[in-house]
Amino acid sequence: MQGLMMDRQLLISAIIDHAASYHSDTEVVSVNTKGGQHRTNYAEIRKRALKLASVFNKRGMAKSDRIATIAWNNFRHLELYYAISGNGQVCHTINPRLFADQMTYIINHAEDRMIFFDATFLPLVDGLRENLKTVDAFVLMEPRDDETAEKYPWLEFYEDLIESGDDDYHWPEDLDENDASSLCYTSGTTGNPKGVLYSNRSTLIHAMMSATPDVVNLSARDCLLPVVPMFHVNAWGTAYAAPMVGTKMVMPGPNLDGKSIATLFNQEKVTVSAGVPTIWAGLIDFLEQSGEKLPFLKRTVVGGSACPPSMIEKFRTDYDVEVLHAWGMTELSPLGTVNNLKNKHDALDNDEQENLRCNQGRPPFGIELGVFDDEDNPLAEDGQAQGNLYCRGYWVLNNYFHSEGDDLRNGNWFPTGDVATIDEDGFMTIRDRSKDIIKSGGEWISTVELENLALGHPAIADAAVIAAKHPKWDERPLLLLVEKPGSEFTESNMNEIYDGKVAKWWVPDTFRVVDEIPRNATGKVRKNLLRETFGDSLMDDPKLA
Repeated sequence: MQGLMMDRQLLISAIIDHAASYHSDTEVVSVNTKGGQHRTNYAEIRKRALKLASVFNKRGMAKSDRIATIAWNNFRHLELYYAISGNGQVCHTINPRLFADQMTYIINHAEDRMIFFDATFLPLVDGLRENLKTVDAFVLMEPRDDETAEKYPWLEFYEDLIESGDDDYHWPEDLDENDASSLCYTSGTTGNPKGVLYSNRSTLIHAMMSATPDVVNLSARDCLLPVVPMFHVNAWGTAYAAPMVGTKMVMPGPNLDGKSIATLFNQEKVTVSAGVPTIWAGLIDFLEQSGEKLPFLKRTVVGGSACPPSMIEKFRTDYDVEVLHAWGMTELSPLGTVNNLKNKHDALDNDEQENLRCNQGRPPFGIELGVFDDEDNPLAEDGQAQGNLYCRGYWVLNNYFHSEGDDLRNGNWFPTGDVATIDEDGFMTIRDRSKDIIKSGGEWISTVELENLALGHPAIADAAVIAAKHPKWDERPLLLLVEKPGSEFTESNMNEIYDGKVAKWWVPDTFRVVDEIPRNATGKVRKNLLRETFGDSLMDDPKLA
C-alpha cells in the first residue's frame, strides 16, 4: 500500500516560483560589473528568468543542452541560474580563474551551445572563441552598447534577449526531477577537470538541507552576502537556498577586497556570509587597519580549504562573528559537513569548544561519511583511526560527466581523496589530502595541522607545508611561507609556532621564504608545483641528514 499524498516533482523552478509568490519584494542587491549598484527583487528575477527561458526555445535549445556562464555574483547571473535550469537546459558555470586551455577543454567537453559572460571576461572569451567547437552564441551580460557591438560583431547583448522574450511564458511541464540541471567542473589540479552533473532533485534537496539551523541556518530574517563566487560549485548552493527561504541577497560583483566587502556588510546589514579563508584574511587585514567593526554580521561559513584556528578565534573575539567551519567538494554539490556544536557541548569550557570548532564539523541528514583503510575495510569512528574518507548521500556524485568507468568504491561510496578521522558524534577532521600527507620514518604527519599553526604567527602572511625528500627519513615536512610586510621570520620562531602543540618529530626541520604560495582556480594550494620546486631541497643539506 502506498501513501495517499500528492506527487510533485522536485524542480529548481519551484524555488524561484515560491520566492516570487511569498517573498516577492525581498531585495536582491547587486554590485554591477561596470560600477554602481542595482536593486531588484525575487518577483522581478522570476519574471525576467521566464522571458529569457522563452528565448532559449526560440533559439532551438533542446532539453539538456548546456548553456555556459562566465560571470561574477550579480542579479543577471542569478536570473540565468533559474532561466536555464527551469527551462530544462543545463547551467554550466565556468571558473574564469582556470587556465585558458582548461577552459577551452571544458567548454568543448560539455558541448556548450551558448555562453553568457560579464564584461570583465570579454577579452578572455574573444581569445577562446575560435577554439570552441559547439558554441552558437556569445552573449555579453549588459545592455546593448553600439561601440562594443561594432568592435565585436559576433557579440549579442543580454538585455536585447530579455526584451525579445515572451511575457506570458510558463515553465515546461514535462520535466522530471532527475533531469540534469547544472554542471560544474573540478579545478583540475592533476589532469583535465572533471564534470559533475547535478539533477533538479539533488540540487533542491541540497538547498533545503543547507538552510536548516544546524547547517547554514538561513531564513527570511537574514541577509546573505555570498562571497564565494557563483562559478564555484553554484556559490555553495546559496543561490538556491536563499530564495527558497526568502533570504535577502547581496551580490558583491567583481570587487572582493576587504574594504568593498566590509562596506557592503554594513551598508546592507548583512547577517550571514560564506567564502574561502584567503578572502577573510583580506577582510580582517582591512578591519584591523581601519578600525571598522561588523555590527550586523552574525556568522560566516568558511570552506574551500582549512580555516586557521587563529582566524576562528579572531572573528569570535574581536568581531563577535561565529565561524562555521565547513567541508565539501564539487562532487558533493558541495556540502559535506558544517561545524555546529551540539547541546551537550555547552558544558565544555571555552578551550574545549574552540578545539572542537577547528575541525570540519559533522554531516547533515542526507550525507553519510566513513573512513576506510587502503583495502576498503571500514575503520573505527573514534576520533583516532585515520583513513581514506569516503562519502555517499542524496547529493553525491554517482559518475563523472562523460565518464567511461566506475567512479565509486565498494559499489556505492565516493572516495574523496582526503585522509580524515571521525569521532563518535560524527565530527570529522581532515588530516590531509592523500597525495599531500607526509610519511616520515614510517609515521604520518599532517600538513594541514602544521599549516594552521603557522598561519597564526604574526610574521606569516601565508604558508604551506610539503613533503620534502630526506636521505634518512624518506620524507620530512618543509615549511614554505610568505612574510608579512615589515616582518622577518627566523628559525627561532619555529618553536613559538609548534612547541607543545605537536609532537617534536612533526616539527619542520627548516623553512623557506617565498614571494607567494601558488593556488589553483578555487584557492587551494598547488602543492604539486611546490614539490617540484622544493621537494629535493633537503637532500643536499648536511645539517638535516
